[in-house]
Amino acid sequence: MDFDMLGLHPRLLAALAEQGIATPTPIQTQAIPHAMQGADVMGLAQTGTGKTLAFGLPMLDRMLKEPQKAIPRGTHALILAPTRELARQIGDTLAAMAGAQSHLKVVLVTGGAGIGGQIQRLERGAAVIVATPGRLIDLIDRKAVDLSRTRFLVLDEADQMLDLGFIHALRRIAPLLPAERQTMLFSATMPKQMEELAQSYLNRPVRVQVNPPGQAAERIAQSVHYVAKAAKFDLLVDLLDAHRDELALVFGRTKHGMEKLSRMLEQKGFAVAAIHGNKSQGQRDRALDAFREGRLRVLVATDVAARGLDIPLVRHVYNYELPNVPENYVHRIGRTARAGADGAAIALVAPDEMGELRDIEKTLKARIPVASGAPWEVPVEAAAPRRGAGRGQGKPAGRVHGHSARAPSSAPANTPSHPRRRRPQGGRNPAA
Repeated sequence: MDFDMLGLHPRLLAALAEQGIATPTPIQTQAIPHAMQGADVMGLAQTGTGKTLAFGLPMLDRMLKEPQKAIPRGTHALILAPTRELARQIGDTLAAMAGAQSHLKVVLVTGGAGIGGQIQRLERGAAVIVATPGRLIDLIDRKAVDLSRTRFLVLDEADQMLDLGFIHALRRIAPLLPAERQTMLFSATMPKQMEELAQSYLNRPVRVQVNPPGQAAERIAQSVHYVAKAAKFDLLVDLLDAHRDELALVFGRTKHGMEKLSRMLEQKGFAVAAIHGNKSQGQRDRALDAFREGRLRVLVATDVAARGLDIPLVRHVYNYELPNVPENYVHRIGRTARAGADGAAIALVAPDEMGELRDIEKTLKARIPVASGAPWEVPVEAAAPRRGAGRGQGKPAGRVHGHSARAPSSAPANTPSHPRRRRPQGGRNPAA
């Protein structure tokens, strides 16, 4: 199938050709026909498979075929995204499809930018508003936006909205929209709460699914290195050194830790920058632009970059620290192997991350191949339940990560042999 067969407006077909997009992806092939018929859609597909056009093209098609006047301070379509980076990506993609001379104005509404300019751009209305929930609520409070005649609502990466607590914002925004609307929900993972979200906001949705929820892209070569926390930095440098001319993303948990890691990598001669929640939007945008253009080769980030980064040349994703939420691993590694390319995802796993790794592999329904080392043994005191234990902690002693609590006597055949390992004492994470 090609886009001509979907019956899209000629202007959209021309825009797709200008962008060099010739063939719809599987999620687009499945979702677009239902969306063009006006059905509510729940789309489940791994990141990097073209979800933005899957919901964007049908909306723009309807607006071109059924033009309506602009609504002062209003919009015909509202797209909610959990992060600024994802919102920006969606806005850029839809603006390119609409065309510079089109009446289909796309307005980006996110935090980190001046609200006055956003209010001004909304005064004469917009065809599409792409927003993060917090900034949209700010505009609603200032009576700067009117959602009463919105025809389309899209919730993109809805699972992260649940993780970040945006469900409360959604409950406030949804009653301001008309009941008669088309609603689409897209996500790469399917937590239990997603069904409840769909039942609350979608009307008899058509469910389209390309891959099982939580499954990583087939073209991503995943691997894990079992490494002491204090040795992680040196191993990361060695791994990055092997491909200095290729783009690499390095993920960790904390803003302070990733900022420090960025400085340490810079001292080793890498062209690197960090993006996280303490960076202004301008700093984040400049770092992403430099990374996209290849002026930076390494980008160090918290999960603020786990979604919304569409940079096809990223070949390597490093999980310097595993995420607490296993679904975020899927989103992190989905920053590589985009648009049909190949990529590699490498996890550096310290002893205290065995619980997180086990949860990730449970989500993936697969074991991640071992590149070096052997699964860590977990001391009895670490395995004993305790009050307030977090994810992956307080597990019963005995078997960990599907292995015995004691590390095996030999590593896999393709890795160097290791003696029995014990949890290192006094080791510090150089990026913490």
